[in-house]
Amino acid sequence: MSELISTPSGQPASQFGFGTMQFGVGTPQRDCAAIYNLCRAQGINVFDTAYVYTDGQSETILGQLIAQDRDDIVLMTKCAYSGSASGPNLTEQFDESRKRLNQDMIDVLFLHKWDDETPLENTFETFARFKSKGQIRSIGVSNFSAWQVMKAKTVAKTFGLSVDVIQPMYNMVKRQAEVEILPMSAAEQIAVTPYSPLGGGLLTGKYNNQKAGRLVEDSRYGARYDQDWAHKTAQDLTEIAAQHDVHPATLAVAWVAKNPDITAPLISGKTPEQLQPSLDAMSFEMSDDLYRELNRITRTPPPATDRLEEAT
Repeated sequence: MSELISTPSGQPASQFGFGTMQFGVGTPQRDCAAIYNLCRAQGINVFDTAYVYTDGQSETILGQLIAQDRDDIVLMTKCAYSGSASGPNLTEQFDESRKRLNQDMIDVLFLHKWDDETPLENTFETFARFKSKGQIRSIGVSNFSAWQVMKAKTVAKTFGLSVDVIQPMYNMVKRQAEVEILPMSAAEQIAVTPYSPLGGGLLTGKYNNQKAGRLVEDSRYGARYDQDWAHKTAQDLTEIAAQHDVHPATLAVAWVAKNPDITAPLISGKTPEQLQPSLDAMSFEMSDDLYRELNRITRTPPPATDRLEEAT
């Protein structure tokens, strides 16, 4: 489904994308340039940011980096994580995002999260205005459940729009997307650019036998990943990686990319050295046997429907 998102020059989306959530805070500007150049050298043309990332520094830095390559880049940003998905808030944030990025047009604009309080008609009327002005090429939604995506898709159609891309969390210890989100995206021909393939760093092995970093410093990451069974998965992954003489991060990212319903996993890293194992996943050939072995060391989510024992 990579043909659903492309660069302004018509090139298809690369098999991986890069997420710039840490540009400007976790990553100094000098390292941002080195990371960007490393990604481009590996053929990556999908770059993701958001209005809320690092108080706008992420968008500003990314805008500077892509300036000379713009026609060959799939530029994605997100609005309305802070505040509502109403027309005025979307417009204010999107105008500011485009100013920071120094771009009149964004390839994919995501609604960053579901908003219970704002009618989707209001939101997509605003998206329709953006598109009619040539300010966006495609529309995406992030952190939506499957039913929310389908509702958004239905409302979008009334304005002559479509939902072309979704951005769920997906990794070896967060597999809920397999239940309904990924089958839905395949059936509806929606591109999938999942984030957090390394589980907040857990699946790199750096937290084995210790609790540190974001799992301690950020309550959201602690709630997501600081669980005994998740740590056991990370330890098992590290052991399997050693058997294959590969970094556990490479296996974790390759596992996400192996799923046929994934368009382009969004990888990230604070330094070029930290990023390299994820980049190595682009050329790592994961066998079906290894994929099944990795599936066995984590938890498969229960199916969406019961009575499957009666299916033939």
